[in-house]
Amino acid sequence: MLEKGTVVKSLAGRDKGKLLAVVQSDKGSVLVCDGKERPIDRPKSKNIRHVECIGKSVTDTEMSTNRALKKALKQIMQN
Repeated sequence: MLEKGTVVKSLAGRDKGKLLAVVQSDKGSVLVCDGKERPIDRPKSKNIRHVECIGKSVTDTEMSTNRALKKALKQIMQN
């Protein structure tokens, strides 16, 4: 199970290749957001098989606003 704040890479769909942060995790799916196309208050449901954990995470303060989340994901992508 992926925990809240885990950064994942999308493997399928329109957002393929993008980094997303996990908001909530269920048995077979996760709710993810990126702060731009998918804001925190409107997360996208993705099948757990369509995401790949990259081994990084964001803090609760970075997930507090869309602007902070976008900045954190951009910084992770550059590294």
